[in-house]
Amino acid sequence: MGEIVAAFGTVHAPQLIIRPPDENPEMLDASIAAMRELGKILDETKPDAIVFLGSDHLETFSMKCIPTFAIIGGKRATAEFAGRNYDLPIHSELAEDFLDKLIHHGFDIAYSEDAVLGHTFAVPFEYLIEKRNIPIIPFHTNVYMPPLPTASRCAALGRTIAKIIQGRPERVAIIASGGMSHYPGTSKYPQPEYEFDRWMISQLEIGNTDAVLNLEPEQLDETGNTEMLNWTIMLGAIGSVPGELLQYTPTWHHGHCMMRFIPARQRQRPIQRVSEEYGGFKFKNEGFQFYKHPPASAQQLNRLLFDMRQNTELCQRIIDNFDSVAEEYELEPHQRKAARGLVEVGGSKVVSEYVPAMVEAGAHPLSALMSLLTIYPMSRKTMMGISAGTPQSSM
Repeated sequence: MGEIVAAFGTVHAPQLIIRPPDENPEMLDASIAAMRELGKILDETKPDAIVFLGSDHLETFSMKCIPTFAIIGGKRATAEFAGRNYDLPIHSELAEDFLDKLIHHGFDIAYSEDAVLGHTFAVPFEYLIEKRNIPIIPFHTNVYMPPLPTASRCAALGRTIAKIIQGRPERVAIIASGGMSHYPGTSKYPQPEYEFDRWMISQLEIGNTDAVLNLEPEQLDETGNTEMLNWTIMLGAIGSVPGELLQYTPTWHHGHCMMRFIPARQRQRPIQRVSEEYGGFKFKNEGFQFYKHPPASAQQLNRLLFDMRQNTELCQRIIDNFDSVAEEYELEPHQRKAARGLVEVGGSKVVSEYVPAMVEAGAHPLSALMSLLTIYPMSRKTMMGISAGTPQSSM
């Protein structure tokens, strides 16, 4: 009989790889160290497969079609981010069994054999899975483009996944990638809800999973925690198992969190203590505040931001001949002016300062920020070459 032998949650912040100048290196190193500690659980438990619960940041799926849930099947899982490439084996038999059985349990799951994964997967591949050659099943959940699935729906999906695993022979690890509070690309980006995070951690540490599962998608959006929907699938699969906090890193824009649930061990640190429900956060309950569907008038701008994250050559073309690319994508004058930040970002100390203009021009906030983070290393290298008098490519 199959068994879930490991379950844990991890951050996947792209800054852990990119390391832009507006980050505290010591904080990034602390998060990486905790991710590597989580990786040791895989050595301890030796799973036959990993169900990897991730989300899309408009990197894998464009606004042409964004599925609520999707499994990546095929033979290999490829991920690309910031010039790094990853190629891991997929447990095809288990992936296909999920597809076959989940539909009969009422879950409509999209499927792809060759979708390229983004930083939700790439960052944990780099620092958590590392060189371990364990077959995975990449699983996508839509957490940024409403309508979003509810936490209760995700938990029900997790319970069904657990039942399917029980009927198979494999020992399985579940990794939930995402969280905690952050608002990438929005006006609230530098103001995460750290105390809400600490309240949520405190509840997970005592096994009160309902505290998270009872939150509505709009409330998760309001607190910067829609990525916790990935965790709710894991929580559904494992039940009310008390978790252990390994590391919580409150960076200037993101609460990095790493927790282990299975296997249990003696706690290395005391349980979080909070005095108020929700850490004192007061919900407005006025619908989605930060991530909404962008206007149709900005379709070409958002297409450019999606395409460039899939294409290093296009990024270089943007840097070398922005006007030509802007004309090719038929950007309106105000969109062209905003998108020029993709070229200028290499000379900035705060990558996110170019986001507001793009959002005002109609870009999805997350898409704008992720595009800037993607092109930043190339743009910076070009600008440094110019300042040093290095001849530039005429490409």
